[in-house]
Amino acid sequence: MDTIKIRGLRQNNLKNISLDIPKNKIVVFTGVSGSGKSSIVFDTIAAESQRQMNETYSAWVRGRLPKYEKPNVELIDNLNPSVIIDQSRLGGNSRSTVGTISDMYSLLRLLFSRIGTPSIGPSSYFSFNNPNGMCKTCAGIGKILDFDMNNLIDAEKSFDEGCFQLPAFGPGNYYWKIYRRPEFFRTDVPWKDLSEEEQNILLYGSRTKDGERLDKRLEGVYNQFKRLVLMKGAEEQTDNTLKRISRFLYECECPDCKGKRLNEQALSCKINGLNIDDMCQMEFSELRGELGKITDARAASIVNQLTASLDRMIDIGLPYLSMNRESSTLSGGEAQRLKLVRYMGSSLCGLIYIFDEPSTGMHPRDVHRMSRLLKSLRDKGNTVLVVEHDKDIISIADEVIDIGPLAGKNGGQIMFQGNYEQLLVSGTKTGNALSAKVNVKEKVRTPKGFLPIRGANTHNLKNVDVDIPLGILTVVTGVAGSGKSSLIRDVFAKQYEEQVVLIDQSSITATGRSTVCTFMGFFDEIRKVFAKENGVSDSLFTFNGKGACPYCKGRGAITTELVFMEPVTTVCEHCGGKRYSDEALRYLYKEKNIVDVLAMSVEEASAFFEGNKKISEKLSALMEVGLPYISLGQPLSTFSGGERQRVKLALNIKSKGNIYILDEPTTGLHSADIEKVVGILEGIVDRGNTVIVIEHNTDVIKLADYIIDVGPDGGTKGGQIVFMGTPAEMLENGDTITARYLQKER
Repeated sequence: MDTIKIRGLRQNNLKNISLDIPKNKIVVFTGVSGSGKSSIVFDTIAAESQRQMNETYSAWVRGRLPKYEKPNVELIDNLNPSVIIDQSRLGGNSRSTVGTISDMYSLLRLLFSRIGTPSIGPSSYFSFNNPNGMCKTCAGIGKILDFDMNNLIDAEKSFDEGCFQLPAFGPGNYYWKIYRRPEFFRTDVPWKDLSEEEQNILLYGSRTKDGERLDKRLEGVYNQFKRLVLMKGAEEQTDNTLKRISRFLYECECPDCKGKRLNEQALSCKINGLNIDDMCQMEFSELRGELGKITDARAASIVNQLTASLDRMIDIGLPYLSMNRESSTLSGGEAQRLKLVRYMGSSLCGLIYIFDEPSTGMHPRDVHRMSRLLKSLRDKGNTVLVVEHDKDIISIADEVIDIGPLAGKNGGQIMFQGNYEQLLVSGTKTGNALSAKVNVKEKVRTPKGFLPIRGANTHNLKNVDVDIPLGILTVVTGVAGSGKSSLIRDVFAKQYEEQVVLIDQSSITATGRSTVCTFMGFFDEIRKVFAKENGVSDSLFTFNGKGACPYCKGRGAITTELVFMEPVTTVCEHCGGKRYSDEALRYLYKEKNIVDVLAMSVEEASAFFEGNKKISEKLSALMEVGLPYISLGQPLSTFSGGERQRVKLALNIKSKGNIYILDEPTTGLHSADIEKVVGILEGIVDRGNTVIVIEHNTDVIKLADYIIDVGPDGGTKGGQIVFMGTPAEMLENGDTITARYLQKER
């Protein structure tokens, strides 16, 4: 009972493996991206644990729980209940904040309802999601939609020529006729030459913005559009209407609550001179100090709970967050740590905690915090399973299981199982990569020019001036929350958006029907090749249409729903999982049918389609980003995070004269692949592009041409440029947190 026993595991690419995983230990699974780590940890252990837990509930409850299919394994035994903390981003709309999702805002509302002065009643009066507390103007969102006059009006045209770019106001149309009042304004004069009074009459129906209406039929274009569109709210508009009017609208701060979301009554209630919004604006480290000043005995238990939650946030490396931060703006790493907070104070034991790269988004300075947390979970009597590439996390493992040797069909085997010291001398790809040393880049490129940023104040940036070099590989680094993303993604990328290609960690549309060749855009060409060779319609060669197996509709499998039991998925017995009809499979190209081609790896297909420029270009891009092993028909939903980001990169890699921005491209990457990815980025630069990488990984920092370090710390203590120069200069002269970690690795 002291090990989780797995026998005959064939899930995804796993090669009939068997292993014993020790309990009450930290067990790290490592290996190259796509080797099969997640297939063991998430698709097998986590899925089976959740599936069997669900079986303990009544049929009525099971019918309302997520369904998990039984993994492809002969035996799995000695499982415990599992807690899964992955990197899926926190959902939610603009009403979902760090405070609401962590339940800390509920405690803060309760605190103000108990001891705030003047007292205004129950805690619902402090909720921006409740009519009692929300600002009526913005309905508790803090922002409103307003009109972008630059897009709404063509200043070069007169009213008679249709200066309002709205269909209803086109010359001769209904509203054009109603508003055409020569007695009030000149209809044949361009908008830019009208007086302010004339413009006001057209926009507001009066000589001044808030003046008396001149005619009951002349409501004003601005007022009328606002009443018909904005007062209804976006949720009442059809998608088609929203699409048509979106270019005329922009989001701005609510003029009444100034972005605070709450009404005047809620904001008038204070504790020690601070209202609830003042506290929500504070970073957690600052808020904790303010809570310590509260001495009212009635609030003692609430303050203690809030302080404990804030301590956990700070301990896990999120001291720079605030309660009013929208959950949709959190990175994958921040979201994972926020999910983890709720388990840190748990007194449960005997669980399996499963982590997906918990070091993601963490500066080396902060990784020790995660290490400390993993150890504390283990010491409470839990089993901690971690999928990880970071050396510092792997080094604290009680046991390391290395999967490989390579990725895809060339992976799926256990290469090593033992402790960290044994791994370093094991001779495996992982062991060699972890024991190898990456040297600082000595021969760096000279910038071909610079693009300026001046007076950047977004989020925590402190009036930053910086020149971004062109034609080289630049790494922007700094501790979490220092302002890296604010500087590059929120300021630079928007300022120079026409030149920027952003390759971030957002997920690709990954349905079961979305494959490599459909995403890269060369499946149509493959179908045309087959159609031309056989003199038939190219629609016959897609499993999403005419060529689909009529029995499984191109899915390759039949799923039978059993109401309160797990669904049973079986391979379609008519097409054998091939997805295509018999007719489609009769047609060949170079003695291969369409299924044979889709089963080819990128490397195999490259030779097969040699001479076809459209297909070869896409395949060579996939080869260049290190994905020669994936098959053309492999669903994107089966890809790891690292593979998905590289597919995105392949889609844009052949462009020239662009500025590429990559957000932590080493996420999901094995240590052995990092130099390879940097090599890919070097190739992009060599073709005349600029590459900017937001990154914490010291190996990537060492291989840059130029470093911009943002800091000195996170949150309000960050937002400044603390170093600019080459890796060698940082190594010798740098006096920042990042520099000190680089100097440790000399």
